[in-house]
Amino acid sequence: MKRLIVSRRYWAIATLLSVLLLVLFSFTSPLFPATNTQTELFTEIWDTVNQNFYDPNLNGVNWKAMRTKYEPLATQTKSSQAFAEVVNQMLGELNTSHTHYYTSEDPAYYQILGIFVPRSQALQKAVKTFLPEGTIAYSGIGIVTKETQGRTFVSAIFDGSPAAQSDLQVGDQILSVDEQPFHPMQSFAEKVGQPVKLRIQRTPSPDSQRDVSVTPKKLDATTMFLDAQKASTQVIQRNGKRLGYVHIWSYAGDQYQQQLEADLIDGRLSNADGLILDLRDGWGGAPLTALNIYSNQRDLSVTSISRNGKRYTSYGQWNRPVVMLVNEGSRSAKEILAFGFQQYQIGPVVGSRTAGYVVAGRPFLMKDNSLLYVAVADVYVNGDHRLEGKGVVPDIVVPFSVEYAQGIDPQKEQAIATLLEQLK
Repeated sequence: MKRLIVSRRYWAIATLLSVLLLVLFSFTSPLFPATNTQTELFTEIWDTVNQNFYDPNLNGVNWKAMRTKYEPLATQTKSSQAFAEVVNQMLGELNTSHTHYYTSEDPAYYQILGIFVPRSQALQKAVKTFLPEGTIAYSGIGIVTKETQGRTFVSAIFDGSPAAQSDLQVGDQILSVDEQPFHPMQSFAEKVGQPVKLRIQRTPSPDSQRDVSVTPKKLDATTMFLDAQKASTQVIQRNGKRLGYVHIWSYAGDQYQQQLEADLIDGRLSNADGLILDLRDGWGGAPLTALNIYSNQRDLSVTSISRNGKRYTSYGQWNRPVVMLVNEGSRSAKEILAFGFQQYQIGPVVGSRTAGYVVAGRPFLMKDNSLLYVAVADVYVNGDHRLEGKGVVPDIVVPFSVEYAQGIDPQKEQAIATLLEQLK
């Protein structure tokens, strides 16, 4: 009877995740002929939001007034980047997550396509018309950056990426790339396989400036996050304990959970004494069974005995301590998982408050192949808990300011200490 109750608890969260994923992975917007007029593009964006935003009252915003306010500003811009900035100012008036406009000058443009394309034949067909050979990829080094008072800092580095293999560290201020101002796309365009020179500053002191060489590569948006997850997976030896660690950069697809479960049950993490599940940064989404593997109950086991008498026993569930890591970059269904961890006491949550981005989004291709992401459904957890705009506060709050962090990660260190305490 006790096991049945546990399963029902997990099913409640899984049902909600199912609803969220159904919306996240629905895409039917066709590709339209290209247009050269900003007025037509602005009108298309405004209309798409007006017709698809989850709240017919548009969060109490006078949407017609927003058009009057922002259309003159947008149509006077001289570049796609400036146009996007004005459009996103207008979208920001809705004060809702999963509502943003992206151009091909933003890595997120490719990353969102990489998430949705495998699940939509219509989108697959559309992408082939404007991306070479239908490949969703861009030249990059695998970093996430943060703008602070006009300065650019490295806020995250994808495991296994060119940046991770260089001397670049989280917290570095990027001053220039090949002696030109940094741009997340233009700095590395057409430089695959060619070393680039990043001028960085590691501490507040200008004396810490140095050059770091990184060689960009083609980042396939359909596989890059799974590759990073695999590269992150490790066993940390600490105080005589084996601590499993994995960073799930994206949960938007079954492949991430499948890889995690394979590592936990009979793979690289199967002999770990405990687990640190890092859900910081990246993208949301989650499979139906995301919480089912964590249980205090012994499941069906299989013991194999080899010729030399060595015994190996495997279980269908993870029944050892687990600690979850989150931060303000943990969003969407990742936040629902953090909520579930706390509600059902699966394990402690460590880090900083999550983003509070918990509505369901859907991408729409515009006539010029730019991408509009729109919140198309509101989301409640367990019936009445709305996390949008609130997020999840960790059980153990650890502030982390990335500026000049010099690669030091206090949140991860606290997660390690918390797991060791759980293992006593």
